[in-house]
Amino acid sequence: MTDTSTSSVPESTADATAAEPEATTAEETADGGTERPAADNKDLFRESEIAADYVEGLLDILDYDGDIDELTQGGRPVVEVVGARLQSLVGQRGATLEALQELTRLAVFRQTGTPSRLLLDVGGYRASRRKELAAVAKNAAEKVKQYGEAIKLDPMSAFERKCVHDVINALSGVESESEGVEPSRRIVVRPAS
Repeated sequence: MTDTSTSSVPESTADATAAEPEATTAEETADGGTERPAADNKDLFRESEIAADYVEGLLDILDYDGDIDELTQGGRPVVEVVGARLQSLVGQRGATLEALQELTRLAVFRQTGTPSRLLLDVGGYRASRRKELAAVAKNAAEKVKQYGEAIKLDPMSAFERKCVHDVINALSGVESESEGVEPSRRIVVRPAS
């Protein structure tokens, strides 16, 4: 039972962002990097405004209609796009969304000179994916508790791994760590030591 995969998460991921160190624990961030020093809300909101302008330009080029919300959440800039006909901006398993997020981060970097931890969401994809991943994490934790053996989950993007780590960290009796190299980086859930 040591190499059991969950059916909720497919085997391959095309939406990985950047390569990460070999054995990152639950401190990994949703963008695959490490925490950067906290910026003040004014700087974060400026990043979200720059990102929103960039995304608005992309929507105009693509002739898509969408409302754009710019905010800060959890110490990071966030841009949310809502509207009809936006699924193609998410892509299969969020691959297109991840690519758009990277392009938007580059646009922010170009204007600020500082790497951004911007989170881009389209059509509420990330919120619904978080719920799915919470169920995957809880299911894996229950199996680990029941059988007492580690479980390797399917490869996931940095955002997905962060969501799973957050759920596992909140549970007792289990722990998680990431292993492997992008795009095959995965989480291992094991009994707590």
